[in-house]
Amino acid sequence: MNFSFPALIEELDDAVVHGNAERRAEILHRVTDVFEVGSDGYSDNQIELFDEVFIRIAATIEMSARAALANRLAKIPRAPFMTSRHLASDDEIEVAGPMLEQSQRLDNETLMAAAQTKSQQHLLAISRRYALEEAVTDVLVERGDKPVVLSTATNPTARFSDQGYLTLIRRSEGDDELTTSVGLRRDIPRQHLLRLLVRASHAVRVKLEAANPSMADTIQNAVADAATMIMEKTGAGSRDYVAALTHIESLHAAGRLGESDVAAFAIANQFAETTAALAVLCDLPVETIDQAMVQDRPETVLVMAKASGMSWPTVKAILRMRAGARGISPGEIDQCCETFSRLKSATARQVIEFQSKRFRGKRFA
Repeated sequence: MNFSFPALIEELDDAVVHGNAERRAEILHRVTDVFEVGSDGYSDNQIELFDEVFIRIAATIEMSARAALANRLAKIPRAPFMTSRHLASDDEIEVAGPMLEQSQRLDNETLMAAAQTKSQQHLLAISRRYALEEAVTDVLVERGDKPVVLSTATNPTARFSDQGYLTLIRRSEGDDELTTSVGLRRDIPRQHLLRLLVRASHAVRVKLEAANPSMADTIQNAVADAATMIMEKTGAGSRDYVAALTHIESLHAAGRLGESDVAAFAIANQFAETTAALAVLCDLPVETIDQAMVQDRPETVLVMAKASGMSWPTVKAILRMRAGARGISPGEIDQCCETFSRLKSATARQVIEFQSKRFRGKRFA
């Protein structure tokens, strides 16, 4: 080491007591120069001495000088440990940001403390780090705003716990950009991909396949599994269509089956009654309607509703009911509304009449 620590400490003490901000910043710059040049060759004890000097002077300098120190130390692999933690805990993002994003000297305890207590800008800096641990990402995706969560999700070196993935999926609902980012992670477990795809809009699934063609089979299989899951959860195999059809056909025969009844069934989550009502109104077998209600794409349901003369509020209620526990994103609702609005009633009736002629008389009891 090519300088005298006692002389440096004496000069530092004088600067702290008698010097102005400019002089303290000048001393800090000199010390940082010396450390930066020789950091690879210093012993642990020598680095601890630098740590003491940096800590003493950091408490007396202005924010701009602390920020300059942080920008330099953040890039040094063997930067003094205590100084690195001190700068990373600064309330000013100009100081803490470089350390939180780049410093290799920060432990999970320091990162988690910042993630739990500091500003969203601090969290955003942490989200960009290399090799984020699960304990840290758990905090980021729960406490962070959208830019933080999106940045964390798109960080390929971040690791997520099961709880972290569940939080990401919850935060992704209704957010196609975040859903796509989470779906494109190569480390996402299949069970979490399934949960994500169940809630994803058709547009997101298309984006995922386009961005990563190798995922096409996985996505299609996951969607198929999701459809099976939805069918099981809604009791497709155990629904009593005999009772539902008997009730619905009696209403129809009495002239008391209208759009308001279908809407009421859907809002009340009466799947069998809603399906049976569509079957009677479209003159199609109930199993055909059932298949349309549980499949991934909503187009067939939209055609049946349009052919039956239903309004958009009723159609939206049906779409929400058929989505079940998975829910339906605002983006998917908007896309369905646009498709339904463009669909001509005459065209929808022609489609349904064609199918009705094929299946007339085959509705199972």
